[in-house]
Amino acid sequence: MLLFIHVAVSLVGIATGFVLMWGMLKSRPLNGWTAVFLATTLATSATGFLFPFQGVTPGIILGIISIPLLALAIYARYARGMQGAWRPVYLLSALVAQYLNVLVLIVQSFQKIGPLHDLAPNQNELPFVAAQLAALAAFLVIGALALKKFH
Repeated sequence: MLLFIHVAVSLVGIATGFVLMWGMLKSRPLNGWTAVFLATTLATSATGFLFPFQGVTPGIILGIISIPLLALAIYARYARGMQGAWRPVYLLSALVAQYLNVLVLIVQSFQKIGPLHDLAPNQNELPFVAAQLAALAAFLVIGALALKKFH
């Protein structure tokens, strides 16, 4: 049941994160979508720590990075109202949190989806690396555009 909840909130967080990114590019704050994104992405990171501990994994490290990023995004968005320098702080912390979600989605997809796993069973093959680099490039471009457009 925990796995189902963790995956479900993760997918909602990723989906709403993409809506949020569109809103940033259109300079629309999308208040409801933002709240759902931040809550579900925080829930994703938090529930990841509820699984049996089997040593420090990339997922644990990403959760340790994601939670402070989300706290910063929440503070910048709600406590500071995205005023002044808090606007880019919010934007970048939310985008990096979304990127980390997508990073995990790519890793999990190559581990769990048969045809993708067949393309990159060790996750160091070209299709896996290309997917990671494409995601990074897309987030860098979207981040740069959003910094210019999100007011």
